[in-house]
Amino acid sequence: MEEEIFNWNGRLGPMELQVSPTTFIPSTVTTLLAQELVINDGDSAVDVGCGTGILAILAAKLGATRVSGVDQSPDVVEVASGNAARHHVANRTTFYQGDLFAPLPDDLTADVIIGDVSGIPDILAECSGWFPSGKGGGTKGSELPIKMLHDAVSYLSDRGRLFLPTGTLQDEQSILDAANSIYRNVRLLSERRIPFPANLAESDAVKKLVDSGIISITARGSRYFWEARIWELSAPA
Repeated sequence: MEEEIFNWNGRLGPMELQVSPTTFIPSTVTTLLAQELVINDGDSAVDVGCGTGILAILAAKLGATRVSGVDQSPDVVEVASGNAARHHVANRTTFYQGDLFAPLPDDLTADVIIGDVSGIPDILAECSGWFPSGKGGGTKGSELPIKMLHDAVSYLSDRGRLFLPTGTLQDEQSILDAANSIYRNVRLLSERRIPFPANLAESDAVKKLVDSGIISITARGSRYFWEARIWELSAPA
């Protein structure tokens, strides 16, 4: 595979990361999530939607002794494993190809789950080109994150924490309603306003999503913005 490089300048960076045409490139949300990630020495972790493996690599560097990463990208094992080796944590990381938690061993438990799964509507994923597969998190961008929240319960240890990004480019309230029904502790860690491309904001597809109340963007002069939030969930109900 011809090597392409993405330069990570977030937490513990800079780092060079190998990517491929099917690899999800770390985003502003990935950077926000990395900044809020709390790993205790000896933790085990699962990175769902791991892409390049950057958050799994950070978890290992922050003290996790065992980290599993999962992604649907067909070459995730090659790409993420290569990045883990490049940054000297290959002995603590294992990567799997597949959907959410499906490829993981049945008896695996994690003290930390990093839930950075796709969370924008499919139509926005398609017209934005932000995802290599062209697919997002369902019709409303909430279906896949909600499934992840339900499935994660089976893998969290008794003291486990799940780190979840949400935002106004999805049906955020449905995700938070699900989170509050599944977990007793739902804590907001950070939020940020992020620029949104004007050409997308003014497209028919995005206007329909806004008019239907699925997503929300704000305008300030000629500029558009959306809001991203990072949450910590724990204690399944």
